[in-house]
Amino acid sequence: MNGSVSLDASGPAMDDEVLAEVVCRLADAVLIADSDGQIEFWNAAAERLFGWSDAEAVGQRLDLIVLERLRDRHWEGWHRVMATGETKYGDSLLEVPALRRDRTPLSIAFTVSLLTEPGTDKVTRVVAVLRDETVRWQERREMNAELARLRADPRLAEPSS
Repeated sequence: MNGSVSLDASGPAMDDEVLAEVVCRLADAVLIADSDGQIEFWNAAAERLFGWSDAEAVGQRLDLIVLERLRDRHWEGWHRVMATGETKYGDSLLEVPALRRDRTPLSIAFTVSLLTEPGTDKVTRVVAVLRDETVRWQERREMNAELARLRADPRLAEPSS
């Protein structure tokens, strides 16, 4: 990307510096990793979400935030995406547990965009936009448990006709 990017055919072009500032200031965490899963970019929201500064995160592998018990599954999917150039999480939200710097787990939701080598389908980078869903995940879990409890209570069963 050089100079400016047009948002649509009839709209004004956005300067690269403006777009870079947007990515840096987003409330959602943004990280970019190379095809080997090494972090290349980590915005301020990623610092707040995970507790690692950009200086500490950049250059590290994504294992930094992936729970150990999920790493094999993560890397299996990662390598499949690198090989095929396809992901279903470009327009579909993925919700997974992740790991903060203090080793406490959190629930994150994110989408990814695949960046490719110009003129090819070879994936060179993955951009992830992430947010903390821990509170909502816990609320859904509690509501589902309550719903299951209510459904199991024979006193609340609907009368037969």
